[in-house]
Amino acid sequence: MCAVCGCGPGETRIDGVAPTRGHGHDHGHSHDHGHDHDHGHSHGHSHDHDHPTRLIRVEQDILAKNDRFAAVNRQLLAASRTFAVNLMSSPGSGKTTLLVRTLTDLSNRVAAPVPLAVIEGDQQTSFDADRIRATGVPAIQVNTGKGCHLDAQMVTQALGAQPAPADGVLFIENVGNLVCPSGFDLGESRRVVVVSVTEGEDKPLKYPDMFATADLLVVNKIDLLPHLVFDVDLLIANARRVKPGLNVLQVSATTGAGLEPWYAWLASHGEGLASHGEGL
Repeated sequence: MCAVCGCGPGETRIDGVAPTRGHGHDHGHSHDHGHDHDHGHSHGHSHDHDHPTRLIRVEQDILAKNDRFAAVNRQLLAASRTFAVNLMSSPGSGKTTLLVRTLTDLSNRVAAPVPLAVIEGDQQTSFDADRIRATGVPAIQVNTGKGCHLDAQMVTQALGAQPAPADGVLFIENVGNLVCPSGFDLGESRRVVVVSVTEGEDKPLKYPDMFATADLLVVNKIDLLPHLVFDVDLLIANARRVKPGLNVLQVSATTGAGLEPWYAWLASHGEGLASHGEGL
């Protein structure tokens, strides 16, 4: 059980295959303790495994390990001059639809096509990765099992199976969750949070860590605003209460409204993108 977020260990699978571990746990010896007393008796004390000090230490160990893998990822991405975007949101925000539209539009720009790739995170299925591959852009599926977020080691393993696009953009679509992904550095260049207008304006106040760590807030599904009671200005004000000056874009992945500023934001970041000029 993960002390940071409470998610179960599950089994991570990269494109349906469990990654090879460095060693097995078969120690080749019996775990017979050499005694036969009854373990059913009361020990007269509490097995409280949630002692605050122990939880803090476990959390520190987990995050320290994650940060080591994140540093490796950052070096790999820097070496290939890859701009990596960690896309985060709650389920149903339209994150995958936005990503598919983005990949399609960027791939169709004739001037200087940009190398693109995707690491797709979900607990189960390859539905989203299949949608992405249909655009012609390579995607690798990471299934986290019971895990509710991607971590840096999963990204390291994915990069081993699918190298980062040199001088291009790597989109890392995180598991739909506004809590846990905010605590795990993946080695990304920038963090983008997608919120749809079908969600509440109070999301930034309910899940402040997610918005505090974001570099950009994308408000999606603005084409639905005429049919909803939703205050976009209040959502943005709440987000900027959490992170003053947070950059915000309003888009519709369905109609294409507002996507040019989104593409311009992508083009304004990353060393490798400069070589593509106006292609992005």
